[in-house]
Amino acid sequence: MLISQSVLRNFTQNIFLSMGCSDEHATLAADVLLQADLRGIDSHGVARLVGYVRLWESKRINTNPNITIAHETPTTATVDGDAGLGLVVAPFAMRLAIQKAEQYGSGWVSVRNSNHFGIAGYHSLLAVEKDMIGFAMTNASPLVAPTYSSERLLGTNPMCYAFPAGKYPPVVVDMATSAAANGKLEIAQRAGKPVPEGWIQDAEGNYTTDPHALKSGGSLLPLGGDKEHGSHKGFGLSATVDILSAVLSGANYGPWVPPFVTFLQPPADPVGLGIGHFVGAMRVDGFRPVDEFKAHLDNWISRFKSAATVDPDQKVIIPGEPELEAEADRTANGIPLVDSVVDDLNGLAVKFSIGPLIP
Repeated sequence: MLISQSVLRNFTQNIFLSMGCSDEHATLAADVLLQADLRGIDSHGVARLVGYVRLWESKRINTNPNITIAHETPTTATVDGDAGLGLVVAPFAMRLAIQKAEQYGSGWVSVRNSNHFGIAGYHSLLAVEKDMIGFAMTNASPLVAPTYSSERLLGTNPMCYAFPAGKYPPVVVDMATSAAANGKLEIAQRAGKPVPEGWIQDAEGNYTTDPHALKSGGSLLPLGGDKEHGSHKGFGLSATVDILSAVLSGANYGPWVPPFVTFLQPPADPVGLGIGHFVGAMRVDGFRPVDEFKAHLDNWISRFKSAATVDPDQKVIIPGEPELEAEADRTANGIPLVDSVVDDLNGLAVKFSIGPLIP
């Protein structure tokens, strides 16, 4: 089913308003989710709206947060999100990083006491708008087992790097550090399809293609899947995200991260506050003139796009291109939603006594 972005945006804003968000925060939160859907990242768009409502109902989300700067130097800061929506807290942190970068060349902000922040690319691209290189990462529900382990200790822990180009769109490297994001499993669950081998293991550590395996004690695998295919590198990247996002900020880390998923309960012995993010911005002209950088990044993109390929019908894809193509298509034709997501959203409409998504 195709839904226009304006209809979906208004509906999403109304849900956040019904939860008690201010007009500003409801608009921002809806924008983050809609950008995920427009960019084709369906796992992090309005399909997650039910999850935010569930966390709010369990009093794990504060829809009227007092976001504060807990610690600060000229180029760094730690932000306390007051249990607010990560969709709101992370942009606050990124804008602070940008302000610092505007004055000092770079800005780095760690965040504690937050919640799920949507797609990392949204936050990184705020810096690109200012001719800066943007960084954004977050820890997440403990669903991933380290290499050689069957114990869930890390999140999918995404990281994003965004670079401004000239005649080309920005290069946006936005990825989970696990073999697949949990949202991909949720998509497979809704579609009733198996997932590729190498994404998840069962409780005994055996590969499985069952997208429901996590609910029976299984775990996602680090990027690479197994040691022979480089899972130790995925584990290392995920560890880096966890340390920068949480150990540095004072948020919960590792198995203590409060989960977004329904089948896990928050740990009874937290080691920090909420979940953590880490964002940063660097002025390109802190290194070389912006026009020179953009011209050479354009040259980089052109060369890689013209690379010889094994299959003549397949071209090298620059990071960020698929999302841009999806955005152009979905802006023109609407955002596809599967029936189960539409049912969930209409269920929220009944809960909050607002008009249904689809009358």
